[in-house]
Amino acid sequence: MKYETVIGLEVHVQIKTKTKIFCSCSTEFGKPPNENTCPICLGMPGVLPVLNKRFLESSMKACLATHCTIEPMNRFARKNYFYPDLPKGYQISQMALPLGVKGYININLDGTRKRIGLTRIHMEEDAGKLIHGENLGSPGKSYVDFNRTGVPLCEVVSEPDMRSPEEARAYLGELKAILEYTEVSDCNMEEGSLRCDANVSIRPVGQKELGTRTELKNLNSFKFVQKAIEYEVERQTKILDQGESVKQETRLYDSDRGETFPMRSKEEAHDYRYFPDPDLVPIVIDDAWVEEIRKTIPELPEQKRERFASSYEIPEYDAGVLTSSKPLADYFEQCAALLPQPKIISNWIMGDLLRELKKDGKDITECPVSPSALVDLLKLIDSGTISGNIAKGVFEEMYQTQKPANQIVEEKGLTQITDSSAIEKIVDEVIQANPSQVEELKGGKDKVLGFLVGLIMKASKGKANPGMVNKLLKEKIKQ
Repeated sequence: MKYETVIGLEVHVQIKTKTKIFCSCSTEFGKPPNENTCPICLGMPGVLPVLNKRFLESSMKACLATHCTIEPMNRFARKNYFYPDLPKGYQISQMALPLGVKGYININLDGTRKRIGLTRIHMEEDAGKLIHGENLGSPGKSYVDFNRTGVPLCEVVSEPDMRSPEEARAYLGELKAILEYTEVSDCNMEEGSLRCDANVSIRPVGQKELGTRTELKNLNSFKFVQKAIEYEVERQTKILDQGESVKQETRLYDSDRGETFPMRSKEEAHDYRYFPDPDLVPIVIDDAWVEEIRKTIPELPEQKRERFASSYEIPEYDAGVLTSSKPLADYFEQCAALLPQPKIISNWIMGDLLRELKKDGKDITECPVSPSALVDLLKLIDSGTISGNIAKGVFEEMYQTQKPANQIVEEKGLTQITDSSAIEKIVDEVIQANPSQVEELKGGKDKVLGFLVGLIMKASKGKANPGMVNKLLKEKIKQ
């Protein structure tokens, strides 16, 4: 490789609170434009902001869950810039004295563990939202919705420790899982609860100095983050290969065209003229408060993965998939408590269940098959009532109709045939109808066995016990 990719991510996380960061307006998503507003979040003259304590404590929890040190003294600053959706002409954020510093997140990619450093986590308010007239039948006009103004955010800033788009995607997945496990945010990317800016540069392999970076702004899906970085690396590589220089700028990603394009020249911190907000006093956080928050942190994804792999004796890969979200991990554990066959449960969840959910665009919280219903199905397999093949069809119907497995098996007459005389009759019929294949099997062509077993299972409509079929067929061939 000629160049090395260097990536750092800035992730804006909407903290889950009922009210905004400095006022009592609702944070509810989807309200009519400008309904969730008041003089404070609209920046009217003479108003004073008051910090939301729930937001502060949730932000502290995010810091501790990502191994950040919480600063005993931090304060808000005014970040000055002018944009139509910023009513005050500045954004209340943090600069010199952020809430948390020097954290890290461990990622696993292709069996390799890597630590990604966090520079800081700071608190800030969100801006509003521009709605362009093309979407409202008024071309050439833009409208401002201030409902999002003042919604509480944490910005999680990583070190430039990632070296590939795949690492960036893995980092985002782990961060999202941590935030969901701690219930700090719902991380709903479709509603803007998790947004990502990626700083991307390349440099000759072996060079210590960082290359000129571009910032990819407002990426709202894991897929787009990866695709945008891939395109940007390719674009910068072509520029350097031509002997030209990469410009430092902010770019947007066009997902339809799969390309990035310039938005504006990149600002530096001094361009924003940060200064301490005179309306908000510094926040002093003592050790006792930090420890009080630390006690509220649940088992985190990395810890749960290790416990699943050791306690349930399932592969690390399985543990990684099952702990990718807390609701999915809870689903698995509820199943395992009812049926002590963790690997079988894991296979069904990762295979049939997640496949159906993905097909419908749902997550595990919307799954129509409860843990107890899935376990009832698996018990039917375990008891020999139905075969594993039959069970897959039963599961599909359970998913579509929410009927219990027992009812579906009874209504469709799917009970497995375990009567050896009944199976023997079918085996004899198949042997008589396929003499050439039987001779090939006797001659040592073992692959023919699967063909004959398939014919027997088809003749029994999938209800014959596979183990008994194999046993009887082999016995008769030897005769």
